[in-house]
Amino acid sequence: MTDPRWLSAPQQRDWRAYVEGSIRLNDVLDRDLKTKHGLTMAEYEILVRLSDAPDHRLRMAQLADEASQSRSRLSHTVSRLECKGLVVRGTCGADKRGVNAELTEEGFAFLSKAAVDHVAAVREFFVDVVDPADLAAVGRAFTAIAERVSKAR
Repeated sequence: MTDPRWLSAPQQRDWRAYVEGSIRLNDVLDRDLKTKHGLTMAEYEILVRLSDAPDHRLRMAQLADEASQSRSRLSHTVSRLECKGLVVRGTCGADKRGVNAELTEEGFAFLSKAAVDHVAAVREFFVDVVDPADLAAVGRAFTAIAERVSKAR
């Protein structure tokens, strides 16, 4: 008798396709950003989160949550971005214990250039490869996954 916790053959096939595809996609996008702009995907994601934030600034704790990084890892990543002049850290106005990360003007200009190449790569290796109906399904699926994982934390 089959254990109900095991994946069926089609589920296993789809799971393995997801694992392989997502690893390969992240590798190609990471390599593209590193080659063209000297950025990792994690650094790029932080710059994007800051560019979308009011005044291009977020508390480090909130940024860690939004970028799906531990606070320790985020601190190291932000340090690298500070060394490049793309981000600065400062105290939170009302809460002197809190620390903000803020995108610099140089960081915003740098991100604007990197985003053109990154979006082109995302289109080439993801958006243009997937049928629009499937792309919408991927969006719905990963929204549900993100919500489930967030609740499990």
